[in-house]
Amino acid sequence: DFLNFIPDSPQLEYTQECKTKNANVLGFCWTSSTEIVFITDQGMEFYQVLPEKRSLKLLKNQSINVNWYMYCPESSVILLSTTVLGNVLQPFYFKSGTMSKLSKFEIELPAAPKSSKLSLSERDIAMATIYGQLYVLYLRHHSRTSNSTGAEVVLYHLPREGSCKRTHILKLNRTGKFALNVVDNLVVVHHQDTETSVVFDIKLKGEFDGSTTIHQFVLPPRSIQPYQIPVAGPASVTSQSPVPCKLYSSSWIVFQPDIIISASEGYLWSLQVKLEPVVNLLLDKGKLMDFLLQRKECKMVILSVCSQMLSEPERGSLSVIATVFDKLNHEYKKYLEAEQSYTMVVEAGLSRSTPAPKRPVRTQAVVDQSDMYTHVLSVFTERKEAPHKFTIAVLMEYIRSLNQVQIAVQHYLYELVIKTLVQHNLFYMLHQFLQYHVLSDSKPLACLLLSLESIYPPAHQLSLDMLKRLSTANDEIVEVLLSKHQVLAALRFIRGIGGHDSISARKFLDAAKQAEDEMLFYTIFRFFEQRNQRLRGSPSFTPGEHCEEHVTFFKQVFGEQALMKPTTL
Repeated sequence: DFLNFIPDSPQLEYTQECKTKNANVLGFCWTSSTEIVFITDQGMEFYQVLPEKRSLKLLKNQSINVNWYMYCPESSVILLSTTVLGNVLQPFYFKSGTMSKLSKFEIELPAAPKSSKLSLSERDIAMATIYGQLYVLYLRHHSRTSNSTGAEVVLYHLPREGSCKRTHILKLNRTGKFALNVVDNLVVVHHQDTETSVVFDIKLKGEFDGSTTIHQFVLPPRSIQPYQIPVAGPASVTSQSPVPCKLYSSSWIVFQPDIIISASEGYLWSLQVKLEPVVNLLLDKGKLMDFLLQRKECKMVILSVCSQMLSEPERGSLSVIATVFDKLNHEYKKYLEAEQSYTMVVEAGLSRSTPAPKRPVRTQAVVDQSDMYTHVLSVFTERKEAPHKFTIAVLMEYIRSLNQVQIAVQHYLYELVIKTLVQHNLFYMLHQFLQYHVLSDSKPLACLLLSLESIYPPAHQLSLDMLKRLSTANDEIVEVLLSKHQVLAALRFIRGIGGHDSISARKFLDAAKQAEDEMLFYTIFRFFEQRNQRLRGSPSFTPGEHCEEHVTFFKQVFGEQALMKPTTL
């Protein structure tokens, strides 16, 4: 029976019967807001609902003997159990009014069944999307290998095209009653007898036997966090303590991907995985990073792990720190490359027939230099609790890791290195880093070096050398020299590159006047008089140069007769 909920229209029921005679209806699935599939023990009927006409239109009919069915709304796939034993599964994919038959496959039962009756139960099968791929999960209560005890979960990868293959086996190492959920791309298996759950991550390295990867659980078994049921009733009664909920109850029903229903208590929960406690359960930092980088809400936990491994009492070795940095920067580089490819495609332009490319999604696994600087490295250097050699080694290790994957290092990381070296008076090391270009040239870095001149005089020349190497930085070199009142040095530099005919006289005269050195002012003033004579045939400044105050100052100090007289050829 169907009923339209359309404003201002009569709510009249309409009915659609199965086309197949004498069929038992097993259920129905809405594959879209206007498409529905009837599943019977004799097949499927795919209908389009026409609300305005209050009728249904048959789109496709499929005859097949069905024991039970399962639907995955996320991927719009219906799975049918067929044959006498029930272990041959036939998937169908639905999209925009079409029904596609995918390759059927057989579930390997633990042992040859003794009788020809249904051997594969619906409760032992689940369908879920893990890392963007659809899997059929089979809870096999007894392993097929004689030397292995305990149940296991077998994962069959179900692609849109091609055959379904067994790809992963999750070892539970126990027997009893189980239930499955999939949360944040993790397979969570609940065990009723021990009232614990175990977590599997199929992205992590397992034992490969040539066709299938065998996984052990990532974390030790843990119970779901207790839930308190508030006591309902009048205000005078509700002051009572909440009642703890019975976890792992026999009345629990699970739905994919993350739903748990307690039928006896009338509660529905969605299961979540908390990442913070994982940090203390996975002590191998490399494996921990592999695990965290695949999780949706991972960034702040990753940054917290990085801070911890640089601090007492959990300070890690440099090799461990390097491994963590490399894993982070590998993800960072992958995102940068994807972003670059996207930009190139967009800039190249596309024909109308080509679908527009999708911009890469920046997940929380992308921990960039700004994140590391703000939350980890700058805080680490400010604490000053570690030996300075270790501090510098950590900073250089992060820079090495960035260089290794060819990510341009931001100047603020180099500045952090320089400031740390200066704090500990390691000027010889600073000189070596600059001399051998361990720290890459940049304008902000050159300016920082200039500011260090008072405590380390050679920094001034190192800065100028750096600015000269940055061939686009001629203006900055002049500005820097003028700000240091090195007016003659600035003039010599600008003459050396042949730019002295176009520079601003006023800018140089301002700097010379601020230096409060009369002979310097005289020299600079005379230089520009000579330039004016050479370029315009007269030593006088034009009104557009706005040098009137400097001409007046020159007359006051040296007298009007000191002004250069025009010369004629």
